[in-house]
Amino acid sequence: MNKFMSWGMYPKIKSSVVKFSKENIIKQNHLICYGNGRSYGDSALGLHVIDMKQRDFFINFNENEGLLHVQSGVLLCDILEAFVSRGWFLKVTPGTKLITIGGAIASDIHGKNHHKEGCFSQCVKEFNIMLENGEIVSCSKDERAELFRATCGGMGLTGVILDAKIYLKKINSQYIDQITIKTKNLKETFDAFEKYSDKPYSVAWIDCLAKKNKLGKCLLMVGEFLDDGKLEYKKKKQLTIPFNFPNFALNKWSVKAFNWLYYGKAKTGVSHQKVDIDTFFYPLDAISHWNRIYGTNGFTQYQFILPKQESYEGLEEILKTISSSGKGSFLAVLKLYGKANENWLSFPIEGYSLALDFKIEKGLFELLDRLDEIVVKYKGRIYLTKDVRVKKETFEKGYPQIETFREFRKQNKMDTKFQSNQSKRVGI
Repeated sequence: MNKFMSWGMYPKIKSSVVKFSKENIIKQNHLICYGNGRSYGDSALGLHVIDMKQRDFFINFNENEGLLHVQSGVLLCDILEAFVSRGWFLKVTPGTKLITIGGAIASDIHGKNHHKEGCFSQCVKEFNIMLENGEIVSCSKDERAELFRATCGGMGLTGVILDAKIYLKKINSQYIDQITIKTKNLKETFDAFEKYSDKPYSVAWIDCLAKKNKLGKCLLMVGEFLDDGKLEYKKKKQLTIPFNFPNFALNKWSVKAFNWLYYGKAKTGVSHQKVDIDTFFYPLDAISHWNRIYGTNGFTQYQFILPKQESYEGLEEILKTISSSGKGSFLAVLKLYGKANENWLSFPIEGYSLALDFKIEKGLFELLDRLDEIVVKYKGRIYLTKDVRVKKETFEKGYPQIETFREFRKQNKMDTKFQSNQSKRVGI
C-alpha cells in the first residue's frame, strides 16, 4: 500500500497502485485514475489507484487543423514547451499547467476565457477510453455522445481515458497585453467585469476580508495575446517552498497583511502591463510546492458558481459571511462564465464563480457548511475537482442531471468498477 494525497494534502490515504493494463482493469474493482495529483480534494483518491503519468507520448499533430493527438498522461506544460514557439497555445487552460490531458477532460476544466471559449471539452475532437470490460472505444460529441457527456466532467468514473485529439489555438506572441482595473467595492467589480467582457481573458483577485463599503474590492486582470512575433518560450526557474509551514503561520493577520500588499501593488484606476504566458495564466506554478504554505494539516479550495442574475446578491452575502468569520483566503479568484454545456457534471453555468483556499483547521467545515447553504439558496453549485467535503444532498441540488449520470453508470456497470473517495461520499 502507498500513501496518496491530492494537492490539498487532505486527506492522506493508503491505496494500492494498479499498473495500467487491460487485464488489471477487467479483474479489479474500485479503481480510479491518478494523473499528476493536482486536483485539490479526493476525486482521484481511492482504494486502488491507476498511475497514468507513464502514458505521456505525443502521437501526431495536424498543423493545418491545429489538431494535436496525445496520450492522456501528457501534461499541459509539455504541450506548451513543444508548441508555443511554433505559434500554438491551448484553447482552454486552467490556472496551472501541471495537469494531465486525462485530468483536464475528466474535470472538464475551464479557464479565464470561459465566457468566450467554454470548457476544455469544447476543444476536444475525440478521445479513446477503456471501459469496465477492457473494451476500447472512440468517443466524441457525435459518436457515443452520451459517453462523451458523461466522461467530460465525470471525474474519471466512466472509464480510463487513453488518449485524446484536441484543437490548439494559433498565436503570434507569447506575451499578453494585460489591463489591470483596481476597484473599490463589489459594485465596481461587477461593473468592470461587464465593461471588459469583450476581452478574451479575464480574472480577478478579490479581497475576501474587506468589509462594509470596501466589501468586494478587487484587482481585475483582463488581457489578449499580442501580435509581435515573439514566440520564444523558455522554462523558468522555480522558487521552492522547502518544508511545510507551521500551522499558525497562516492566520487572519498574515492574510490581511498579504491582501493589503497585493491590493496596494496596483495603481489606482486602470493600468497596462506586458506579461508573458506564465505570468498571466500560471502565476502559482512559479513556486514549487506552494501547497506547503498551508501547513501539515493541508488545505481545501472552496469553489462555487452562481447564476448571473443571482451572482451579485449571493456573492455579497458570502463575502460578508467569510469576512465576519475571519477565516480569510489570500487566494480568492473571481471569474465570469458564459453558457453551460451539455455535459452532465460540468461545473460552469452562466454567471460568476469564486474560488477560495482555506487551511484545514478547527471550525472550517462548519463555515463551509454555512457557505453551502448560501450557494444553494442562490441556485449555485460546487466544483467537484476542488472539493473534499461537500455533503451529498448539497451537491445534488446544484446538478439537475445527476440522476442521468448515476443511471448511465449503473446501466453500463461502471458504478462498482470505477470509484473514488469522492464518488462514494456524494453518491455518484
